[in-house]
Amino acid sequence: MLLINFLSWSTFSLLDLNWQPLMQKWSSPLMSDPEEQIIKKPMLLAGHLSLHRHRQRGGKEGQVLHRSKRGWVWNQFFVIEEYTGPDPVLVGRLHSDVDTGTGNIKYILSGEGAGTIFVIDDKTGNIHATKTLDREEQAQYTLTAQAVDRHTNKPLEPPSEFIVKVQDINDNPPEFLHGPYYARVPEMSNVYTSVIQVTATDADDPTYGNSARLVYSILQGQPYFSVESQTGIIRTALPNMDREARQEYNVVIQAKDMGGHMGGLSGTTEVKITLTDVNDNPPKFPLSESVYQMSVSEDKVPGEEVGRLMAKDPDLGENGQVNYRFVDGDGMGVFELSTDSETKEAIIKLKKHVDYENKRLYTLKVEGSNPHIDPRFLAWGPYKDEATIKISVEDADEPPVFMAPSYTFEVEENAPAGTVVGRVHAKDTDVAVNPIRYMIPQYTDIERFFSINSEDGLITTAKPLDRETQAWHNISVSATEIGGHHQDTKVRVNIRVKDVNDNPPELANNNNEVFMCESASPGKVGIQTISAVDKDEMGHRQHFTFSLAPEVAHNHNFSIKDNRDSTASVVVLRKGFSRLTQDIYHLPIEINDNGLPAMSSTNTLTIRVCSCDTKNTILSCNVEPYVLPAGLSTGALIAILACIVILLAIVVLFVALRRQKKEPLIVFEEEDIRENIITYDDEGGGEEDTEAFDIATLQNPDGANGFLPRKDMKPEFQYPMRPGICWFERTSRGNCCYVVRTNRFS
Repeated sequence: MLLINFLSWSTFSLLDLNWQPLMQKWSSPLMSDPEEQIIKKPMLLAGHLSLHRHRQRGGKEGQVLHRSKRGWVWNQFFVIEEYTGPDPVLVGRLHSDVDTGTGNIKYILSGEGAGTIFVIDDKTGNIHATKTLDREEQAQYTLTAQAVDRHTNKPLEPPSEFIVKVQDINDNPPEFLHGPYYARVPEMSNVYTSVIQVTATDADDPTYGNSARLVYSILQGQPYFSVESQTGIIRTALPNMDREARQEYNVVIQAKDMGGHMGGLSGTTEVKITLTDVNDNPPKFPLSESVYQMSVSEDKVPGEEVGRLMAKDPDLGENGQVNYRFVDGDGMGVFELSTDSETKEAIIKLKKHVDYENKRLYTLKVEGSNPHIDPRFLAWGPYKDEATIKISVEDADEPPVFMAPSYTFEVEENAPAGTVVGRVHAKDTDVAVNPIRYMIPQYTDIERFFSINSEDGLITTAKPLDRETQAWHNISVSATEIGGHHQDTKVRVNIRVKDVNDNPPELANNNNEVFMCESASPGKVGIQTISAVDKDEMGHRQHFTFSLAPEVAHNHNFSIKDNRDSTASVVVLRKGFSRLTQDIYHLPIEINDNGLPAMSSTNTLTIRVCSCDTKNTILSCNVEPYVLPAGLSTGALIAILACIVILLAIVVLFVALRRQKKEPLIVFEEEDIRENIITYDDEGGGEEDTEAFDIATLQNPDGANGFLPRKDMKPEFQYPMRPGICWFERTSRGNCCYVVRTNRFS
């Protein structure tokens, strides 16, 4: 194989190359064999390695050493990248000690780039680079060298690998792969506060020279920021940088290789630094005097807006949030504060009605403060401000005002028209007092029960009132000022109709009829308790009294016992009642209400006699004639019912026989029957038309058309034909004839 044994410096021949500086830089450590030092010498640009075979060499004095045959030992070849000369670069030279210069040896090169990038002179062994090399694309190439016989291609040496390394030069500037950068730092930060770290990369070889040794510097952004030259960390350079004065800074950072020395390549990147907000500004009301003038009309209703004010805070978000509140003033109970969530303004709203005639000016003191305070900046406070608001009340043309929110009056029922009910009163509160006109809106008093004096508000009845029909009347009265804007206002008037005893009492609805047993004993009290009702109102000590009407006061059947609690009981005076003799008795009863004036009425109580068992439980109260015929017994009634049933049976039988006679006399066998029905819709004269039509013609329609069949010829029918059947049906428009022809089919 292609190896070289370097036994002494005298055996190594150099061609056109000064090796002294290279030996100082690239000399490798000696081999481990102390008897034989093999030194690897890299070849730069051009070099010549010659091989001498020695069978022995001098060692210690008087000793001859022998070693086995060795081939070539190769160092790495080097070639400078980005070479742009006109001729190919001589990388190195291969030479075998078997090469005697006769041209019989042929040098072969194979491996990475062989034949395209690297070419070899097969006679001399010179290796040239034919293309410009870039270390950043490929830093080294592995090649294989071999010496063969030119004529037979028989290898003279075993193949051997060697490496060609591309020598780096500073041909790549630093690059910021992640730029541009964006960073944020709080305003008012201390000096040397870290903001962000930027990093540049250099594609050159960091192990060779200073081509990839970077130094950072700031080109733009001073004096606000600085950068550490070795790490690329950007820091603040000035104290108390204020976001409200300037929020964004554009910083340019440079990275330069060759340690920052002259001739080095550089790259730059931009860093956009934004100052974030802190609460370093208190709120301020913009007016220098901090006095706001506002006004409100006296006709405004609570909840309406009066005005707005705002304390400005240049901070952002919650740092610029301002809360408002009243801290003093005579209008704290009349006005209220709220905050507009969008504009951050304080809204002054009316809380209660204001009256120009009573108070014309209100003073309020408003405070605006920050709820979120940064403790680092407490010394810069206080974080609040105050403003004074003067609100003047403006006069408005107001509607009249009633002296009461509502009115309630009473009037007796049945009072004549024109009776005074009551008076309402309204006044004009404006400075210029206008006369007032009163009226009752028709929709509140549809039936016109009341009227009102338009000048003084006196309400009177327009017709008599009935408490039992309507006990309360709810109306409205309108007061309108005459002149100005004709504004009006309304008030509710409730009128109660007082009761007068003008209705007599009556028996309760469920007391008009009572029941008694026909076996009731004389003197029995309480057949049934009766009570009364009265449409009028009953006084505290008022009650009903019951008595028999004068015309029946001396009857011998019943009497009335007043229970003195507005009820009464019916008392039986005799025995021997029989419902067969008389089942109903009518008893007139007089009822008095003891009112002022007293009212009474006579009501008829119906007493029904019933059949009862031994325990006086009612069994039957059927209504029967007043006097029953003496000869009718239960057996007679049963006989009468039996006769009626027999008569009904005879009638049903007769109707059935009549229907049976109307059925056809011929009994048809089970056949298929088809029917032809002929109808006509002529209006006829009833029974006269029945006799006017020839039944035979209807049974034979052909004869009606003038066609008469020959009697000497009989048609041959495959199946016998049934005679036609015709019947009439009387309708509202005449008689209809239905003809049915029946044919028998097999």
